[in-house]
Amino acid sequence: MSTTPSAASASIGPARTPSSRALAGRIRDLALLPALVVLVIAGALVSPAFLTQANITTILTSSAALALVVLAESLIIITGKFDLSLESTAGFAPAIGALVVLPVASNGFGLELPTFVGILMVLAIGALVGFVNGFLIVRLQLNAFIVTLAMLIILRGMLVGASKGRTLFDLPDAFYALMIVTFLGIPLAVWLAALAFLIAGIVLKYHRLGRALYAIGGNPEAARAAGIRVERITWGVYVLAGVLASIGGLVITGYVGAISANQGNGMIFTVFAAAVIGGISLDGGKGTMFGALTGVLLLGVVQNLLTLAQVPSFWIQAIYGAIILGALMVARLTSGTPQN
Repeated sequence: MSTTPSAASASIGPARTPSSRALAGRIRDLALLPALVVLVIAGALVSPAFLTQANITTILTSSAALALVVLAESLIIITGKFDLSLESTAGFAPAIGALVVLPVASNGFGLELPTFVGILMVLAIGALVGFVNGFLIVRLQLNAFIVTLAMLIILRGMLVGASKGRTLFDLPDAFYALMIVTFLGIPLAVWLAALAFLIAGIVLKYHRLGRALYAIGGNPEAARAAGIRVERITWGVYVLAGVLASIGGLVITGYVGAISANQGNGMIFTVFAAAVIGGISLDGGKGTMFGALTGVLLLGVVQNLLTLAQVPSFWIQAIYGAIILGALMVARLTSGTPQN
């Protein structure tokens, strides 16, 4: 007598019920909290300034741009794709928006368009980059790694060429607004990032669009058979991610006070680190915005802690990487789920 697959699986172990899957997901979301608690305690021991309101605001402010780009990357990863070019979008989009409003004397193009046009152009360029990436990956079915790597290189080269390798100063106040405008003593960029994560979390958990993203990342063919417009939704996520990355670029501009020719370079490694240690599976179809946000906060606390501890700059990268690996292991042990 033959054994059916269901019977075989039942003989191996009990099937996971919806409640057990929900519990596993909740544990995975909270997996980084123990590591965050340990780091906060360590920070309090290292420096009495760590738990002050000013320092906590500094952590949140310095993490705002990373949070927006991590949100963008997480949405793409959930659909089973990824985008390496987000870091270049964060530099290229604000730079072009600034160049069209700056006079030649300030290294601009000399068009001197109204400031609001420049800001709209920043968002439009982010959307355009995402649209092109989506077209090449979704419509032409090219490899996402190669396409976005090529786009990263193209945008980086165009940024250096357009700015002639110079740093752009004396920008209109609107380019700094996300950092200089505050509410309850906290920059607008932090509130914007928090709102973006809240909206994304609600959509992913309760809206059919969110369920569609998980379905696409889990099994695109099954999602397509269920009537989900896989190509259109995936393409739209790339466009949204480009816009989020361009806003993240504006946050960096406000934080630094200028736009350099290498703005955003190397950021994508930290973005992937935050997303993955936050439980976003690189296989797609798994992860939550709360988990991704805890990944961002963990890296922000680590960076701040190393600075307060006056760790020499040449050791920071090595320690940073080691802590990321440690956080991955803690997440693995506490959740029981591989962080693929």
